[in-house]
Amino acid sequence: MAAERTDVLVVGAGPTGLMLANWLLKLGVRVIVADGKAGPTRESRALVVQARSLEVYDQLGLGEEVLAAAHRAVALAPGTGARVFGKVPIGPIGEGYTPYPFIEILEQSRNEEILYANLRKLGGEVHWGSPVSGLTPDDDGIAATVGDTTVHARFCVGADGANSVVRKTRGIAFEGVTNPHTFYVIDSTATGGLVEDAINVRPGGDDFMLAFPMRGRGNWRLIGLARDSDGDREVSEKDARDRLRDGFAVTYAESRWYATYKVHHRVAAAFRDGPFFLAGDAAHVHSPVGGQGMNTGLQDAHNLAFKLADAIHGRAGDAWLDRYEAERRPVAQRLVATTDRLFGFITSRKPGPRTLRRLGVRLIAPLGVRTLPRTGGGSRFFEYVSQIRIHYWLSPSAKKSAGGHRDPVVGRRLPWTGDNYQVLRSLQWQIHAYGDVQESDVPDLGLPVHVFPPAPTTRLSPGRLYLVRPDAFVAAEAAPADAAAAFERAMPAKPQASTATA
Repeated sequence: MAAERTDVLVVGAGPTGLMLANWLLKLGVRVIVADGKAGPTRESRALVVQARSLEVYDQLGLGEEVLAAAHRAVALAPGTGARVFGKVPIGPIGEGYTPYPFIEILEQSRNEEILYANLRKLGGEVHWGSPVSGLTPDDDGIAATVGDTTVHARFCVGADGANSVVRKTRGIAFEGVTNPHTFYVIDSTATGGLVEDAINVRPGGDDFMLAFPMRGRGNWRLIGLARDSDGDREVSEKDARDRLRDGFAVTYAESRWYATYKVHHRVAAAFRDGPFFLAGDAAHVHSPVGGQGMNTGLQDAHNLAFKLADAIHGRAGDAWLDRYEAERRPVAQRLVATTDRLFGFITSRKPGPRTLRRLGVRLIAPLGVRTLPRTGGGSRFFEYVSQIRIHYWLSPSAKKSAGGHRDPVVGRRLPWTGDNYQVLRSLQWQIHAYGDVQESDVPDLGLPVHVFPPAPTTRLSPGRLYLVRPDAFVAAEAAPADAAAAFERAMPAKPQASTATA
């Protein structure tokens, strides 16, 4: 059997695995990507690309290509049954927070196509039709059988979906629940009864529909609910078509894709097991509400890539890799808990929730349409949905030291000021200042220094220095006189040199 050596073995060539492999190659890390499938995904599957994921794509150099391929959703259109209560424009509530204040619709297959093409430009390739087995730790990291080849790697990342071979081989529990109801998904053509270029959300007393506009006139992604009262009977496309017509006055000509599924809400008990890591659906699965799934996996990959590169290039010790689980697992836990509660409310047959769904939408949606675009609540909603408001506790003691109060800047993605994201393409730790600081005031830590004009509409304070990680998260904040000590504590500790003993 042939043998190969590499730095990282990535198992799974979906969006998460391909994003991770792209970043590792860009950061100078050797990588092998293996997938048991014969080739890239053909079905559309996941659909939404949120603002934070677009920022990651832009840092990778693919932002314009993704935007050119996507279809923009410019509004939310809430309603119930066949009735629509107006539109909430997305752009105004996200304006000033990100270069991408909309929701872009780009199916998973197209995301994979873009990432795969870029991977090949970077000199990488995917071992298609190569299932991975025999995963074991060894003295140098891990060993695995990839098709008919033995691969030795320092690290292995399971990005191989909800039925992850890596997770199962390592015996990591996948904790959570499965929603008892069956959901259907349709990619429809010549669709009628929907508000164009808007995400149509229509909960009701007994049924539920979510619709996303796709590229091409009349093309939509339709998601609906077939309740457990149907028992184990297969939900046919005719059943779904009838439900859409009768319950929501939504019709369509043909489907390009139809599938049914159960929604799982699960999080892996650990995201790291020695040299093994989990990312994307291998680490967490949840409902499609909010279009968060693929985006969370893409951002897992972004976070993990920089940490693996730091360890492989000798810039950080092993403890730095523990930060991946410490940062990303709480994000998954909050997301799964939120979507689980929301789906519990949507699918409950108890009188209280049913009445709230039927009457609450009719009362609240018209008010929201009028007020959200003009209030801070709308912008806060956009920040959460677009995943630009994620917070990390950056050390094991940080939460206790802060009394559980999250800092408005530290541990968060760097606030966008309009001209401060270009420098993030250098992929370096760097120091930022926003007014009232001269470069001569900044201590020499061997890091690039960028001084920007004051940013009064953000939480960035004049006269303060900010240590920004390569993944765009703020690692520390300090006055210039205190910055040297504060920033050195926030950066990864280099591995200790081994010493021989007599």
